[in-house]
Amino acid sequence: MARVRKRNIHLSKLCSFSCCRRPSQPSSTDEHDRIGQKGYSRVVYCNEPDCEEHIRLKYRRNYVSTTKYTAANFIPKSLFEQFRRVANIYFLVVACVSFSPLAPYSAPSVLVPLIVVIGATMAKEGIEDYRRKQQDVEANNRTVEVYDGNSSFNETKWKNLRVGDIVKVHKDEYFPADLLLLSSDYEDGVCYVETMNLDGETNLKSKHPLEVTYFIRDVETVKGFRAVIKCEDPNEHLYKFVGTLYYECQQYALSPQQILLRGTKLKDPDYINGVVIFTGHDTKVMQNAMDPPSKRTRIERRMDKIIYVLFSALILVSFIGSLLFGIETKKDGGNYGRWYLRPDITTVFFDPRRPSVAAFLHFLTGLMLYGYLIPISLYVSIEICKVLQSIFINQDQAMYDEETKRSAHARTSNLNEELGQVFTILSDKTGTLTCNKMEFVKCSIAGTAYGCGMTEVEIALARKRGETLDEQRDIDTVESREPVKGFNFRDRRIMNRKWVHEPYRDYIEKFFRVLALCHTAVPEVLDPGKIFYEAESPDEAAFVIAAREVGFQFVKRNQTSIQLRELDRSSGEIVDRVYELLHVLEFSSARRRMSVIVRNPERQLLLLAKGADSVIFERLSEQGRMFEAETKEHIERYSEAGLRTLAVAYRELDDDEYKRWEQEYVKAETSVSANRDDLLDEMADLIERDLILLGATAIEDKLQKGVSYSVTVVSVFLEVPDCIDKLAQAGINIWVLTGDKKGTAINIGYACSLLRHGMKEILVILENPGIAAVERDTEDFAKAYKIVEKQIDEGISQVTGGSSTQFGLIIDGKSLIFALDKNLIIRFMELAMKCATVICCRSSPKQKAIVTRWVKSVTGRTTLAIGDGANDVGMIQEADIGVGITGVEGMQICYFFYKNITFGFTLFWFEAYSSFSAQPAYNDWYMSSYNVLFTSLPVIALGVFDQDFSARHCLEYPSLYKEGIDDVLFRWTHILGWMFNGVLSSVIIFFLTANSITGQAFRKDGQVADYSVLGLTMYTCVVLAVNCQMALCINYFTWIQHLFIWGSITLWFKFLLVYGLIPPTLSTTAYKVFIEACAPSIQYWLTIILVVIATLLPWFSYRAFQTRFRPMVHDSIQT
Repeated sequence: MARVRKRNIHLSKLCSFSCCRRPSQPSSTDEHDRIGQKGYSRVVYCNEPDCEEHIRLKYRRNYVSTTKYTAANFIPKSLFEQFRRVANIYFLVVACVSFSPLAPYSAPSVLVPLIVVIGATMAKEGIEDYRRKQQDVEANNRTVEVYDGNSSFNETKWKNLRVGDIVKVHKDEYFPADLLLLSSDYEDGVCYVETMNLDGETNLKSKHPLEVTYFIRDVETVKGFRAVIKCEDPNEHLYKFVGTLYYECQQYALSPQQILLRGTKLKDPDYINGVVIFTGHDTKVMQNAMDPPSKRTRIERRMDKIIYVLFSALILVSFIGSLLFGIETKKDGGNYGRWYLRPDITTVFFDPRRPSVAAFLHFLTGLMLYGYLIPISLYVSIEICKVLQSIFINQDQAMYDEETKRSAHARTSNLNEELGQVFTILSDKTGTLTCNKMEFVKCSIAGTAYGCGMTEVEIALARKRGETLDEQRDIDTVESREPVKGFNFRDRRIMNRKWVHEPYRDYIEKFFRVLALCHTAVPEVLDPGKIFYEAESPDEAAFVIAAREVGFQFVKRNQTSIQLRELDRSSGEIVDRVYELLHVLEFSSARRRMSVIVRNPERQLLLLAKGADSVIFERLSEQGRMFEAETKEHIERYSEAGLRTLAVAYRELDDDEYKRWEQEYVKAETSVSANRDDLLDEMADLIERDLILLGATAIEDKLQKGVSYSVTVVSVFLEVPDCIDKLAQAGINIWVLTGDKKGTAINIGYACSLLRHGMKEILVILENPGIAAVERDTEDFAKAYKIVEKQIDEGISQVTGGSSTQFGLIIDGKSLIFALDKNLIIRFMELAMKCATVICCRSSPKQKAIVTRWVKSVTGRTTLAIGDGANDVGMIQEADIGVGITGVEGMQICYFFYKNITFGFTLFWFEAYSSFSAQPAYNDWYMSSYNVLFTSLPVIALGVFDQDFSARHCLEYPSLYKEGIDDVLFRWTHILGWMFNGVLSSVIIFFLTANSITGQAFRKDGQVADYSVLGLTMYTCVVLAVNCQMALCINYFTWIQHLFIWGSITLWFKFLLVYGLIPPTLSTTAYKVFIEACAPSIQYWLTIILVVIATLLPWFSYRAFQTRFRPMVHDSIQT
C-alpha cells in the first residue's frame, strides 16, 4: 500500500477524450505489447455503454445460465443421455421390433416398462435442472447500483448490466460481474474482498485501484470520468489479468490487483466503485464453470462388462434355440411328426421347406424373448439408491457441526458405490488434520522463551520418547482464564503488564508493536469495547489479538495511519498513539515475509518486518544478531512441537535513505511493464536489510477435535489420532502432502498417529547444503539427484527385506522434484506403496497434484483427496473422490443379475420343453411387470438400509473395510457365482414345477394343468424365490425392508386377482386362472412351498459351508 497522495483534480486540465480513442502503444516489449492482438482484443469504453463502438462489439449480457437443458432441448438431449446406456438401446430396439410379427409378446407390454424407466430418469434430471434454473433466476435478479449517466446511481438487476457500466457495490454484497476497481470509501481506494466462492479461502484479500482513479467517488467525478480499457479476451485464469487503461492521454498497466471477480464479496469498506469489464459467461468464474469430466466408478465400468457378458449369453441362448428349432422344423418336412402345427400350410416362420430362414427369424425372436436376462430397471434402482444415500448423509446428525451450525452436504451422489473402496487417502495438513484456527501460544523475545504448557504435539512427542508426564501439562489447563479466540498464551512474566519488569522490556515492547502494526488487518467494532479483526489469514489475526492481549491494542486504521492503544511506560497510563503509515510491503509466497514502513509519534522512521526465519535471518545486520543462536534454538523447539513460526525484526531508517528509496519505489509502482511486480519485489528487497532481530512467534494450529468416520449412513466422531489409527487398521494407505517443515510434519504425524510407535522412518531428504548446491549449477544438480536416488534405493531394500515392521516414508519438496523425474518415479512409487504412511513435506500445490496423479495411476485403486484451500485444488481434481463411506452396491448389483438370470432361463427351459417354438412361458404383462413391480423395491431397500454391522462394531473391527478395498463383493468370482446360482435356481424352479403339476389332475373336475396354470405357478415360484433370497441376504432388517420384500410378494397376488378379472381380450392367458384354477388347488400351494425351499437350499448350504470352513472377514467377526 503506497503512501496516499491527495491530488486536486481540475476538469480544465483533462485532455479531450478523443485522444484516448487511438492511443499510442506502450514502449515496453512485454506481455502488454500484445494488447490489440489475438487473445488481447477486448475494448471497454468506460461510462459509455451506449456508444456506437460498444454496440458494434456485441458483448454478452450479464445473464447467466448454469442449467444443462432448456425447454427446447430437454427431451432430445435427455433422451440422448438415456440411450448412451447400451441396455436402454437394446430395449428401445426390442420395443420397436415388438410391433412386428416376430415379437413373442404384445408391443405395449414392452413399451410401457421402457417408458416408465426412461421417464423416471428423465424426471429426475428435469427436477435437478429446474433447481439449478431457480438458482440462476435468483442470481440474475439480484440488484446493484448503476450510474445512469444523469448524476445518480439507480438500482438495476444483475442481468441488465452492460460492459462499460459504472457500478457501486456495498459492503457484504457480491460483485455482479468482473469489475475494474476505481475507488472505494477509503481515501486511497483500497478494499478487502472474500474469495471463498472461488478458492474456498475465508481470509480477506486486499485490492488496490490505480492511483489515477481512486479519487472517483462522488457523482460529479463519476460523471466526468471517461476512459478506455484494452485487455485480454475472456479466459479462465483467475489469478492473471493483462490490460491497459487509457486515461487523460496516459497509459496505465492493469494487474489482478485492480480486478474484482464475480462471485467474490466486498467485506470492507462500505462501498466501492468499479467499471464492468466482463459480463455473464465471459466472467472468469463462469469461464471456469465448465462441466467436470465424467468420472465413472469401477463398479459402473464392471457393470458394463457384465451387461456385455449377459448380451453374449442372450445371443448364445438365442442361437442354440434357433439352431434346434431349425432342426425340428426341417424334420417336419418329411414326416408330419408335429402334424398339429400344420406344416403344409404354415407361414415363413415355421416353413419346413425353408428351415434356415425360419431359424434366422426364430433367432431374432429369441433375442427379444430372452431380453429379460438384461435388467431394465437396474440403472434406475441404482440412481434411486444413490439419491437416498445422499439424503441420509445430509441428514446424519453425527455429521452435524455444532460450532458452525452446519451439517454434511453431499453435492453429488454419482460416486457413492466407489466410496467404500478407497485404497489411498491423500490429505493436506492445515485445515484438514488440523483446524486452521490459529492460536498464539509461545514466543521468543531477546533470546528468552515465553509461554507455558505443552501442545498436543509435544505431549505426543514426550510419550513417543517414553517420558513420564507427572501431571496434565496441556496449555489449556495451565492457567484458568476466560478463553480468547486466537490467543492461548500463558506466562505470568508477560501478562497483566508484568513485562515492564523484564530485563529486555525494550525488546518486548518493540516485539509486540511490530505485531500490532505489521499487518493488513482491518478492525471492526461490534460492541462498545469489543473489536473484531478482519485479516488476510488466521495467523495474522492471531498476531494482532496477541498484541492486544499483552497491551498493544490495534484500534483504528486508515490509508495513512494506524492507531494503537498501548501502555506508556513512563506514566503507567494507557494512551493512544498514532503511527503514520507510509508503505506496506505485502506478503507473498515468493517473498515469504512482509513489512511496513511507519513514522512513530517521535518522528522516527521504522521498518517493521516479520517472515520465515530463513528469510529474516539472512537480512540481519551484524549488530542485529545478538540473540540469533538462542532464537534459532527456540524456533527449532517450536517446530518440533508442531508450531508455526515466524521471525520478527525491525530497523530504523535514515530520512535521506528513505527518500531516495521512495523515489525508485514510486517509479516501479507506476511502471507500465508486465514485470512491475518483480520490480516492486526488488525495491522491497533493497530496504528490507540490516534488520535487528527481536524474536520469533509460535502459532498452534490445533488438531481437529473430531473427524467423522462413516459406515454406510451411520457416523460417529473420533479424535484425529483414533480416526487415523482406525483407517490404518482398515488397510487404507495414508499420504499427507503439506507445505510444513520436516520437523513440524513428522511431529504432527506422531500426534495424529500417522507415524506410530514401532514404525520405522525412511527419510528421503536433501539437507540444507544439498539444497543450496541444487540451485547453483548442473554438476551439483546431478549430485543431488544421485543422493535422492541412493536414499530411495536404500529405502526399497529395507521394505523388501521380509521384515514385519511397518514403515513411514518422509520426503521433502526438494527431493520430490527428483523423485518425480521420469527415470526415478517408478522406484519412488514402489517404495511409497510399501509404506503404511507417506509424508511429503515442503511440497508445492503442483507437486501435490502430480503425486496424486501417480498414486492413482500406479495403484489402479480408488484415491481420496482431502483439502480445504486453493493450494489443494489440483490434488482434489486429480483424485477420484473426496469423502469415504462403505457401501453394499456390489451385493445389490449381483442380486440384480441373479434375479434376472433366474427369470430369463426359465423362459429358455420352457422353450426347450415346447420344441423351441418361441412361445413365452408367461403372460405378457407378467413379464413386463417383473422388474418394475415385483422385484425392484427390495433391491433398493438393500442398497440404502442394509449394513453388516453397527457403526460401533465397524470401529471396533476396522479390518471390515478391507472387503471394500479388495472388492470382495464385486470381484468376478463372486459375480459368476451369483450368475451360476441364477441358472441353478431356474433349473430347479422349471423342472420341479413342471414335474409337480403336469400329467395329473389339477382342477376339481379332473382337468390337468394347462399352459396358463404352469406359467402362473412358475412365475409365483420365481417371485417368491428371488424375494426370499433377498431376505436371506439382508443383515439388518428395518420395517421398510419387511414392507418392500413381503409387500412385493403380496402385490403379486393382488395383481393376479385384479388382472385376472379384466376381460380376456386384455388379460389373455391370465383371465381368472388364479381365482378358478390355482387358488382352490392345494397342489398349487404345496408346489410353490416345495419349489421355493428347494431353490433356496443350495445357496443356504453354500453359505453355511463357507461361514464354517472358509469364512470371509465379516463372517469371522459375526461368529
